Amino acid sequence: MNAYVFPGQGSQFPGMGKDLYESSAKAKELFDKADEILGFSITKVMFEGTAEELKETKVTQPAIFLHSVALALTADNFKPEMVAGHSLGEFSALVANGTLKFEDALKLVAQRAMAMQKACEMNPSTMAAILGLSDEQVEEVCTKTEGVVVAANYNCPGQLVISGANEAIEKACALAKEMGAKRALPLPVGGAFHSPLMEPAREELAKAIEATEFSEPTCPVYQNVDAKPYTEAAKIKENLISQLTSPVRWTQSVQQMIADGATTFTECGPGKVLQGLVKKIDRSAEVASI
Repeated sequence: MNAYVFPGQGSQFPGMGKDLYESSAKAKELFDKADEILGFSITKVMFEGTAEELKETKVTQPAIFLHSVALALTADNFKPEMVAGHSLGEFSALVANGTLKFEDALKLVAQRAMAMQKACEMNPSTMAAILGLSDEQVEEVCTKTEGVVVAANYNCPGQLVISGANEAIEKACALAKEMGAKRALPLPVGGAFHSPLMEPAREELAKAIEATEFSEPTCPVYQNVDAKPYTEAAKIKENLISQLTSPVRWTQSVQQMIADGATTFTECGPGKVLQGLVKKIDRSAEVASI
């Protein structure tokens, strides 16, 4: 079975999507529509902007979403049998399997980016990558550390990202090293994504998600919150609302997709980050990109 996977924040690069825009009328239509919906020329920033400009929250998330969805919707014989997305990528996955309309999903992604930005400003916070410890050891580090700190991204065995208040992250990194972590690296992000500190953003986004129409999908989506497959629109909506304050269970999602018959993982979007993670989760899995 062919699984299609969609990347999250951090996979952007200058010039992203330009080839696609120039070679496909369908893609051009999506890019032009995005400029109109967002009220500024995101295509100009994607095609001509610097890496620094692409890092702006209001740009990054819609840019990655737009590039990923355009790749999927213009691909030959695009017939996913299962889909999943890493954090922001879940919105791309939900367009790919017909749960959300492109326009509605783009509006939600733009609102999500701004809501997260606001939450970051309210609570100075950050994230850090912990390499070389088991999931259980990282969870233990979080439990033993005073302050708000949680396991946020289960990326692959031996690579977890923690999220929380600045001081708590600093202490957790020191403790992780004491426990034998190969590295504990603070990440260049503006806040504690996928942690309780995103609650203001979750509340704001929940209203927008509730007001958006979700359709029954053409194939299951394996959602971040619990790594299980869903085909019921109401349940997908509920899980998407929980996503901002819950961990991204990527390792478990890939393992579950393989258990359910996935043999090839095709990455739709800028970069090859997810292909690398899939290979670390299961060396025998085939990976590809559109």
